[in-house]
Amino acid sequence: MKTNRILLLYNPKAGKGLFLQSLPSVIDLFTKAGFAVEVYPTQASGDAVRKIMNLEDDYYMIVPAGGDGTLDEVVTGLLKSGKDIPLGYIPVGSTNDYASSLGLPINVLEATGNILTGVPRGVDAGIVNGDHMFIYVAAFGAFTDVAYKTNQDMKNALGHVAYLIEGARRLGDLKSYMMRVTTEDSVFQQDYIFGMITNSTSVGGIKHITGRDVELDDGLFEVTLVHNPKNILEMQEIVGSLLTGNHDTDLIDFFHADKLEISAMHEIPWTFDGEYGGAFSTVRIENKKQSVRMILDGNRGRRLR
Repeated sequence: MKTNRILLLYNPKAGKGLFLQSLPSVIDLFTKAGFAVEVYPTQASGDAVRKIMNLEDDYYMIVPAGGDGTLDEVVTGLLKSGKDIPLGYIPVGSTNDYASSLGLPINVLEATGNILTGVPRGVDAGIVNGDHMFIYVAAFGAFTDVAYKTNQDMKNALGHVAYLIEGARRLGDLKSYMMRVTTEDSVFQQDYIFGMITNSTSVGGIKHITGRDVELDDGLFEVTLVHNPKNILEMQEIVGSLLTGNHDTDLIDFFHADKLEISAMHEIPWTFDGEYGGAFSTVRIENKKQSVRMILDGNRGRRLR
């Protein structure tokens, strides 16, 4: 007999903590649909990973309610443990980049209804050095530490403004890194201030920054590597190109790849889905095609083939 158990795992601090107001209604909707709901509030960073890895396999689905970081932890737990349980995502974070890419509603009850009428669809995920997982972005360089160094209370109070304030503090502290980037077809060697390997239509709430030809289930990443500008005019050219998503400048290396290696002379901090992931001198990144099953309404998922 197929189980009717679901795990509703939520981050109590995500998105101003407003999900708690909707929690009884969400449980009611799932219960009326015939599900037995187990509710788990995450206790600290990394708690969702541990919870999922220790989970029994007999769940109909897991429903993370939180931001991109919460979803990242659940996906990490699934991929590390080898569990194949569908995910129904309720996005209640500050930016919700990945939910935007999937076309998911940000209204809690609408998102719950989307899960109840949806079907599992395979989406890509990334693995770094065989151990670190991400669902939509791995990044290094300028401003990538803003998300995890911005205070959660500040995020809740100010939303995107909090990121802008924190990012503005870093303008005078831009660093560049001489790096060698190797794919199956090409080699790039350049002084970069920023790089991101993405499976998303937006990063940091900025749409199209990852390009305009993005599919979330094609087994390919969009790779964006930004050169170190020599002057303010080059910086303006870079910013304009990123904001339009055209990447029509020699100051940005942009390409698609299913795997790549990035090497530097020194260890460089990386973020995975907006959370600090460690410092590495070499990263090997591989796309795990359609390795995560997201429950999506048939009328949504516009970035899936």
